[in-house]
Amino acid sequence: MLSVESLQMNLSSYSSILGRRMVKCEWNLKFSVSPWLFSSKKSTTSIAASANSSELNGASISVAGAESSSSIPLCRDSTISGSMEQVMVEYVFGRKKATEVAHYVWKHVVQKGDAVVDATCGNGYDTLALLKLVADKTQRGRVYGMDVQKIALESTSSLLDQFASPDEKELVELFVMSHSQMEDIVPNDVSVRLVAFNLGYLPGGDKKIITRSETTVLALEAAKRILAPGGLISIVTYVGHPGGREEFEKIEEFALRLPVEGWNCCKLHTLNRPLAPMLLFLFKR
Repeated sequence: MLSVESLQMNLSSYSSILGRRMVKCEWNLKFSVSPWLFSSKKSTTSIAASANSSELNGASISVAGAESSSSIPLCRDSTISGSMEQVMVEYVFGRKKATEVAHYVWKHVVQKGDAVVDATCGNGYDTLALLKLVADKTQRGRVYGMDVQKIALESTSSLLDQFASPDEKELVELFVMSHSQMEDIVPNDVSVRLVAFNLGYLPGGDKKIITRSETTVLALEAAKRILAPGGLISIVTYVGHPGGREEFEKIEEFALRLPVEGWNCCKLHTLNRPLAPMLLFLFKR
């Protein structure tokens, strides 16, 4: 087990190179993001990790348990605990992006042969990452990808042509449609392990075409219905464009309404970069 005191010591060892950056990561932990990451606890533990620079050549880092002083239930005997710590430390230091953290978490939720949904394909990087996680020789895995823009799916297909084998590409189904319609493309007998959202506008595309809070909430409701127990809804959302802040607030409202008995919801946000992407994980028990 990794205690709060141990995490504080580990983070403090990096304080001399942190510089003038302040990051706050908040977890409301009752059950794990995946079965490999955290063990369940009877009561919710809120952990806040913050870093700030108050000296010219250094920084101070603190870790506090808001509701409990018990250990953070990371499993030391897990094969991923050390790597997960490293990824989070690099995120704190600004060396990992929110999308990179998301991709890393996916690796410990998705298994070979699973069915997953890329609700917003964009240029295809999430689609490709998901494909590599589910593909194996059994050819049982599936990636259901969608985007409202045909040009986005063309970019996704082109990326898959470059970096996926013909057998892997057979596992991907792409649809020009809204993410709110995902239930129309996922068969009723398919158990979905992960639904990924990367919201906002298409990078390199028309910035006036964006995801909207109304349809995104409908998409989250659909994802909640098709997600299997032990599955994850992964959301990267942006607040720097018109409509982005409202969309994030609606997503947060949705997450706050999920019952703690059945869901664990986490948010990561860089405090002194108010327009930085927001990363949210909604884990279904």
